[in-house]
Amino acid sequence: MSETPRELEPQLSVQPSSQPEPERGLRPPPLFQLPLPNQDLSETHYQPQLQLSESVPEHQHQTQSTVWINHRRLLLLLLGLSLCAVILGLIYYIHHNHQNRSENLTGTETACVSPACQRASARLSMSVDPFTQPCDYFLFTCGSDRLSPDSGGRQRGQGIPGHPQNQRGEAVSPERKAQIKEREDRRLREDKILDRKNVLLQYLRETLESKDILGSTAVQKAKGFYSSCLDTKSVETAGVEPFLELVQKLGGWAVSGQWNRTDINSTLSLLMRDYATFPFFSLSVGRDPKETAHGTTKRYIQIDQPDLLIPIEWNSKTQKSQARTQTLRPFLASCQTYLALLGAPRSSRMLHVGTFISLSSELAVAATPLEYRLSRGQLYRRMTIKELQSQAPAIDWLGCLQATFHPLPLTEDDHVILHNLPYMVHMSRIIGKWLNRDELSNSGPLHTYMVFNLLHTLMPALDSRFSETQNNLSVALGKSEGVAPRWKDCVLETERGFDLVLTDLLEKRTAHREAEEIIQNIFTSFKSKLRKLKWTNQTTLQRVMKKVHFLIPRLWTTKEISSEAELDLLYSKVTVSPQSFFSNYVQLLSLWQKRRRKLLTEQTEATDILSVTPVLQGNELLFPMGMFVPPLFHPTYPRAMNYGVIGFLIAKDILHLILPEIYSQSQTVHTVGECVWAHYLTVTEQAGRGGVFSLSAAQRQEVWVQYSALQIALQAYHQSLKNHPRDTTISGLSRTRLFFASFSQVNCDLDPYREFMPLEPSFLITVVCAKSGLCPTNLECPNKTQQPLLQTC
Repeated sequence: MSETPRELEPQLSVQPSSQPEPERGLRPPPLFQLPLPNQDLSETHYQPQLQLSESVPEHQHQTQSTVWINHRRLLLLLLGLSLCAVILGLIYYIHHNHQNRSENLTGTETACVSPACQRASARLSMSVDPFTQPCDYFLFTCGSDRLSPDSGGRQRGQGIPGHPQNQRGEAVSPERKAQIKEREDRRLREDKILDRKNVLLQYLRETLESKDILGSTAVQKAKGFYSSCLDTKSVETAGVEPFLELVQKLGGWAVSGQWNRTDINSTLSLLMRDYATFPFFSLSVGRDPKETAHGTTKRYIQIDQPDLLIPIEWNSKTQKSQARTQTLRPFLASCQTYLALLGAPRSSRMLHVGTFISLSSELAVAATPLEYRLSRGQLYRRMTIKELQSQAPAIDWLGCLQATFHPLPLTEDDHVILHNLPYMVHMSRIIGKWLNRDELSNSGPLHTYMVFNLLHTLMPALDSRFSETQNNLSVALGKSEGVAPRWKDCVLETERGFDLVLTDLLEKRTAHREAEEIIQNIFTSFKSKLRKLKWTNQTTLQRVMKKVHFLIPRLWTTKEISSEAELDLLYSKVTVSPQSFFSNYVQLLSLWQKRRRKLLTEQTEATDILSVTPVLQGNELLFPMGMFVPPLFHPTYPRAMNYGVIGFLIAKDILHLILPEIYSQSQTVHTVGECVWAHYLTVTEQAGRGGVFSLSAAQRQEVWVQYSALQIALQAYHQSLKNHPRDTTISGLSRTRLFFASFSQVNCDLDPYREFMPLEPSFLITVVCAKSGLCPTNLECPNKTQQPLLQTC
């Protein structure tokens, strides 16, 4: 931990007292008496000792000696009392001066009055301040499932077998309907928390809804698309007609009684090319990790099993997937509702729904979990399109891929990467079997299956009856997380098609210099923290430090677009209709597919505008621009606020990325985690109670990460003050107090590791403040019993 900044150190200046010292009025008894009137002065001069003893009687001499002793004792007493008074006054002066300098502005601090600071000040005034409300700041405010003094020792994240850094989480069993409301309420609470993803979406919302700057043509189209998405009245008025018209363009379907008996591969090619719909398999573009390790940046078409609409579960005994029996009834009901909304005759609904479920169940047999395929070596299997055609002949692979990636030249000798070849073989066999079932030739089950998948793709653009049906099914399956607000869905849909536009807008509004500065300062503090850890051996330390040394941390900016003119040209063929979200959404799907096509030929990695955590690419540690948006970060904020919020989050992210190298090789992680937990048990008066659980390895790890991240951010801020002593403040708070107050606002960040934090991260302020001189006031809860002095972790 770095030294306390100078403005927090009391400047002692003891002034001389203007009052006379108490002992100045006292005089010691005379050692010599004046000579008697008739006494010879010469005698006195030559025989002083004799005259003294002879002129004073014995009893008078003893009395004077006693008086002198008493006076001396009184003098010593008064001197002692005076010294104590001075010491007490000095102590009071130090405390009073230290408190005043903590609570009020110093001469070097000025108030930040920018609009961003004014909004931040309003937020701080509505949040709990750990220094004025020390009994409340560590309470359980992030979620209802945390450990609390009244929860009987319930462990947060109980039942989770391991940390997500170390292994993949297992599938969560369906929740009861009674739990749905609780989860929705929690979602509403979490929407109010300044977690990074919600903050970024809200910022993009404000950007799309702003009318201060008109922007380029591409920007106006993005805003028009977003606006049409919000226009639910027009969506409700349009109803199902736009979808039915689209189905007719695809040759109709047997459900409506009008079907042109189109070829399965011709319909599949259209769905893949124009509507980004992949009924029988999924499609993506990416690198081969085996080649990436050798520096190759070539990208391949990657083919995987699809996201089946029917709910399935993995049977570990048979090593096969199967439809979940208890969910078939609600799934059947939802399919019937969809057909009813699309105007299908009641007499034929059951036939088409039955064949759809039967076909889906057969395809699901060969779908396997990712962990299973990884253990069997089924991921990243490369083969030519010609070889794939021989393995799964029911699909015209070359024709479908050429249509999807037109105008890129593809041949049967081009390589693709398979992630589940056994599924492709099984899927081809099932399609061939259903094509040869003469009794079902008039009902077109394969074509109906593809239309159902198209309906699922276009569901966001249809009226609320479809989304309500989908949500009811989720509730029945125990998967509902609540209905997101419309604006949030619209922001996400806009990003799918206009990601380059939003990326360009975000890049122009990001304070690059300030963001780069805090990234570099936090990374430097992080490296300093690594050197102070207790390592098992120096070889391990050198290996980790060498890896960290070659990392290049920087802001993740894009090189795809260099001008507004390029953006306008890219979106020149897009026509946005203000009152037809469906037609706009269809164009979005086409844009989405064009982006996938472009990725196949590009060598640079496209930025992910919705990313809010850093990523490692080779030796580069990239921090997305979405991390540096208000209210989490602003260039006009006091640096104390920026370091307390985004500085802490950056440090936490870096530690999670490098964590595997640290956790297994340093005892510090275990020791510090237990030390912080001991603080928590003591302050909450749970120490010594029966039933209070000890921390798991994953929990100790997460406690150490967040505690260390707070220390790293504070150290980086102190270092920045040494380099640039001037800083502003808000709400009249001292620098360190503003740092901690800002941190306490975002300690509930919703990241993948949140479930492993057994206490409110804001409690870490208490542990840091246990180190004398760091905090402006002592954090003690007056209604708690006096706690023993806590050690420094």
